[in-house]
Amino acid sequence: MNRVRILIPAYNESEQIGRLLRALKAKGHTPVVVDDGSNDQTAREAGDAGAIVVGHKENRGKGASLQTGFDHILKEGYDAVLIMDGDAQHSADDVQRFIDLADKKQNVLIIGNRMGNTKNMPLDRKLTNMFMSFIVSCICRQKIPDSQCGFRLIKRELLQKIKIESERFEVESELLIKASRRGTEILSIPIDTFYGKESSQINPFLDTFRFIVFLLKLPFIR
Repeated sequence: MNRVRILIPAYNESEQIGRLLRALKAKGHTPVVVDDGSNDQTAREAGDAGAIVVGHKENRGKGASLQTGFDHILKEGYDAVLIMDGDAQHSADDVQRFIDLADKKQNVLIIGNRMGNTKNMPLDRKLTNMFMSFIVSCICRQKIPDSQCGFRLIKRELLQKIKIESERFEVESELLIKASRRGTEILSIPIDTFYGKESSQINPFLDTFRFIVFLLKLPFIR
């Protein structure tokens, strides 16, 4: 697999995104950043750090940002998309491990696993993730320790079969469930995660509610 493009959906990440992009650039990557209607300098910081910036005029949510990024990258003919979060919690050092594993396996979706070392993970995020991961694992009939991790590699063949319907963070579960329904093996690899002082854009209560609503829609989702 020769061509992998990194995709970073971002909303108000101007303080963090430049550091991640510079680390990726040092390793030879030019990511696509989807600026989701940010009201800070996210787009400018991303452009100054050498990224390709695609923008939404208003905030549309992570699901819409991913679909915009997928459409852009697929048109460029890449073999796979590697998604990373824009808050610099993911390490550029882990990127090649995703690519190497994808080279060895066919029909797989590869997702990061933060649950091997959760001592710095906020408790509410940890409990929410454990609950959602248990439910998603049952639905997919595959063990997925960290279903809400945004660090994941998806191959072109799968992306061409999937259309994102979720607008917010339930998209993380939607991608896994739709992949499993198409016979895709979901593999997890341990990753390093860096938690700073920045606040998470995930609301454990609201996003858990959205997740439950999403589950109720499952019989109608293909």
